[in-house]
Amino acid sequence: MHKAGFVNIVGNPNVGKSTLMNRLVGEKISIITSKSQTTRHRIKGIVNTDNYQIVFSDTPGVVKPSYKMQEYMLEFSKSALVDADIILYVTDVVESPEKNLDFIEKVNKSKTPVLLVINKIDKTTQEKLEALFDKWKELLPKAEIFPLSATENFNINNLFQRIIELLPEGEPFFPKDDLTDLPARFFVNEIIREKILLNYDKEIPYSVEVEVEEFKEDEKRINIMAVIYVERSSQKGIIIGNQGEALKKVGIQSRLDIEAFFGKKVFLNLYVKVLKDWRNKDNELKNFGYANK
Repeated sequence: MHKAGFVNIVGNPNVGKSTLMNRLVGEKISIITSKSQTTRHRIKGIVNTDNYQIVFSDTPGVVKPSYKMQEYMLEFSKSALVDADIILYVTDVVESPEKNLDFIEKVNKSKTPVLLVINKIDKTTQEKLEALFDKWKELLPKAEIFPLSATENFNINNLFQRIIELLPEGEPFFPKDDLTDLPARFFVNEIIREKILLNYDKEIPYSVEVEVEEFKEDEKRINIMAVIYVERSSQKGIIIGNQGEALKKVGIQSRLDIEAFFGKKVFLNLYVKVLKDWRNKDNELKNFGYANK
């Protein structure tokens, strides 16, 4: 008997969905920063054994959209409720359970099994946790609740075992040696974007998109040329920095992570271009993979 299914991770920004996803998959599939909206796409990580295949999906945090890109991000989160075999709704000990009640109502109406994860329990007391437990029982009465800490790797195994129990029987959806369904270029984009999120403040990281224009691989190394797009000329100057120092720092940090990811030497060239107001333009968003072309 072989089991296979889609386990989709949903919830508000900054509750630790990507950290949890990486723990469950056992590899760094999703980039992680302390900034909200770090995850912009639906990212799959696949766990294979002889007996099962679990396809985990990390999704963007649920936000009320203020521009077109966020509308597409919200669609990724909503679609995750429709095609899931198991829904992992992630919250934490900090956020108010009443945040985004509209989305919680959608989760409630789903016929799919829901596992509610209360993350970051290392940052609270037993008393507060019990109060949260009761509150979530009211909001999502059908959900099974798993208090855990993704960063501390606490109680992850119990959640994983329950996921295996709930998986439906079926043949694998992807080849058994696949770790994800995304191309190599996607992970290069994400690694560079992570470094931008970590190195720049205010609106800059949210105004940036990265696109790999060239990815040439031989036995010894990978040659990559990537473009960092910004929305305004003033942002271009900030990304590049004084005498190119800021961009150079991003390039070095990115190259080291890309080399670790692919296990090979990397030659990385970064360029910065202005693409005015790209976050509100359907054509640009389609080109960047936020919607079907």
